[in-house]
Amino acid sequence: MKSFMSLYSSYCYALMRIVTGFLFLWHGSQKLFAFPIGMPGNVPAFITYVAGPIELIGGFLVMIGLFTHWAAFITSGEMAVAYWMVHGTTALLPIQNKGELAVLYCFAFLFIASQGGGIWSIDSLMHGARRKASSR
Repeated sequence: MKSFMSLYSSYCYALMRIVTGFLFLWHGSQKLFAFPIGMPGNVPAFITYVAGPIELIGGFLVMIGLFTHWAAFITSGEMAVAYWMVHGTTALLPIQNKGELAVLYCFAFLFIASQGGGIWSIDSLMHGARRKASSR
């Protein structure tokens, strides 16, 4: 028997993709523009100038659903690197090393990379336009 929520799975996925991208882009905004809050003073420059653009641009692309497979794959990889560079060196378990958010983002983006934009995405609009053009 199907769950009553199975009727809404494509909508729930779209909301998860949009919210995850929206939340993630603010990490990039924080690093690059010190908005809405600034970064601590002891953050290495490469984190600001490498991670910041990936988070801002990748989060935005995932949120709007443009080049979703690639944007989510890259952001997932960035979170895996962040976990092992920052958190994984202090303790093994995320509950101990405060790396739970990095792990959640890593696997949420990995899932999004495997699924693509879905409904309510620019990717789906572009693919729909291509299908209409090729069927003429």
